[in-house]
Amino acid sequence: MSRPARISRVTTGMPASDGAGVKLTRVIGTPQLDLLDPFLMLDEFGTDRPQDYLAGFPDHPHRGFETVTYMLDGRMRHRDNHGNEGVLVPGSVQWMTAGRGLVHSEMPEQQEGRMRGFQLWVNLPARDKMSEPKYQEFAPERIPVAQPVPGVSVKVIAGEVDGAVGPIVQPATSPVYLDIALDDGASWSYTLPDGHAGFVYAYEGDVDVGDQHLRTKQLGVLDGEVVSFAAKGAARVLLVAGRPLREPVARYGPFVMNTRAELEQAFADYQAGRF
Repeated sequence: MSRPARISRVTTGMPASDGAGVKLTRVIGTPQLDLLDPFLMLDEFGTDRPQDYLAGFPDHPHRGFETVTYMLDGRMRHRDNHGNEGVLVPGSVQWMTAGRGLVHSEMPEQQEGRMRGFQLWVNLPARDKMSEPKYQEFAPERIPVAQPVPGVSVKVIAGEVDGAVGPIVQPATSPVYLDIALDDGASWSYTLPDGHAGFVYAYEGDVDVGDQHLRTKQLGVLDGEVVSFAAKGAARVLLVAGRPLREPVARYGPFVMNTRAELEQAFADYQAGRF
């Protein structure tokens, strides 16, 4: 039986920098919210100042998890040491499975203008941590948009809304990833799969989620399945959920494994050029 969702805790993102000094807001992966199984990190980047992003994210390794990059504005080119390359444009999504390891870069394609988007880190189960790296990359026109009720528009990156099915598939965590735009006064409810862990992040405007008010840049951790939204003014929110893995997490920097020994092996493999 699905339960009405309530927000069990509210956190606000912290200023951070990553790569070669790119300024961003870290929302998951902070002292206030270290992780939310299966999600390890959520970063929001957004600025009109080229000096905040031009240095980009030069070559860096990953092993043992997935990165999800959702671009709202700007262009980012990615390359890796397995020969993969592409450009993320506004509205596009890349779901990268690092698996056993790769070295990649993410560099701005622009010299000026606004750069804005999100990167989410999703854990992999132990059985998949040493799988072959792969990409699921989708241009804006591949992301379906549902309009379930008047005043509500939903970009379906993963999951399903009114027959619109997101292109991302990951059996390990069965993710839901929705970008929801609500007009002033609009309301809508969405039912998550039973047992999923999830969150709502208000990134433009304020929104009521159940009986809790979320202000801009606040994240609400969900408890329950039926998530009800009501907008007081226009708002945009992310609704993200996935099946928890319930496995031990050993992580350091760009490596996320299950044990300290596996972490040490990841460093040894990277230093030996085995990625």
